[in-house]
Amino acid sequence: MFQLNKLSKITKKRKRIGRGGSRGGTSTKGNKGQIARSGGWKGPFFEGGQMPLSRRLPKRGFNNTRFRKVFEIVSLDQLSNVFNDNDVISKENLIEKGLIKGKSNTLLKVLGSEKLSKKFIISADAFSKNAMEAINKVGGKATLIKES
Repeated sequence: MFQLNKLSKITKKRKRIGRGGSRGGTSTKGNKGQIARSGGWKGPFFEGGQMPLSRRLPKRGFNNTRFRKVFEIVSLDQLSNVFNDNDVISKENLIEKGLIKGKSNTLLKVLGSEKLSKKFIISADAFSKNAMEAINKVGGKATLIKES
C-alpha cells in the first residue's frame, strides 16, 4: 500500500565541500591555486590579468543608434475610442489623453484598421497605408509632419 510517511526521496543530497570531516583538506578541489579558493573561477575571457583580446582590438565601424528613429504607435481603434467625430488630433492631444508618452525624440505613427466610423483631422509623422485609406474613405484628413 502507498503510504505518505514512507516515500523515497526524489532528489539527491547536494555535496557540501570544504567543511572538514570525511572529505577533509582539499575537499575534492585539488591542491592550492585560484580554482581551489572560494570565489575562484574567472570569466571565459579572463587572460590572467593580461589585457583581454576583446579590449585590445580597436573598435571600428558605424553604429546607427544615435540616428535611429523611434516611433510611438497609435491605432485608429484607440483614437476612435478616445476622440469624438471631427476632432483635430495632434501629438500634444495624444500626450494629454495618455495614449503616448511624449518623449522629445520620438515620432508618431498611426496604424489603421479597415473600419473607421468617425471623421478625424490627424497630423502625424507617419501613417500606414491602411490608416491613410481608412481616414480618407470616411472623409477625414491625414497630414504628415515634416522633419526639421
